Amino acid sequence: MTVFLTADTHFSHQGVCNFLAPDGVSKLRPWDNADEMDEALVENWNKVVGPKDKVYHLGDVAIARRGLKILERLNGTKILIKGNHDIFRIEDYLKYFKDVRACDKKGDYVLSHIPMHPDCLERFKGNIHGHLHAYNVLQNGELDKRYVCVCVEQTNFAPIAWEDAIKRFG
Repeated sequence: MTVFLTADTHFSHQGVCNFLAPDGVSKLRPWDNADEMDEALVENWNKVVGPKDKVYHLGDVAIARRGLKILERLNGTKILIKGNHDIFRIEDYLKYFKDVRACDKKGDYVLSHIPMHPDCLERFKGNIHGHLHAYNVLQNGELDKRYVCVCVEQTNFAPIAWEDAIKRFG
């Protein structure tokens, strides 16, 4: 069994297909509509995640309720760390996720949707999070090496293996 991480799939969210990258010109995601995006994300997920693997989804799974149904097509046992857009009833998520949590600790790292405040990190080696899409946590204008963002935009639109995520810490 391999453990994977991902965040911010935004299944069935047409609007995310129009978001711009940090350069303010190019598109954040390469698809023109949510249906194309959803199909590509499912294909990318299932290429790397096997049926016996575990995936921590660090929030913002689906914006439209119909997007939740896509989760039944995804390989692996899934754990949801709720994001700010995960607004449906807990029962709606438990159809597809083994568990739903606010945050979690795995080894010496804390998993969350929104990056944790730096004052909360003293007990951990780092924070693996979502929410920022193509951005990263900065400190004094430099990349803050205590944080790793696993939004799909930063992981080639597929879940990333735990070991590969850990290597991203400075």
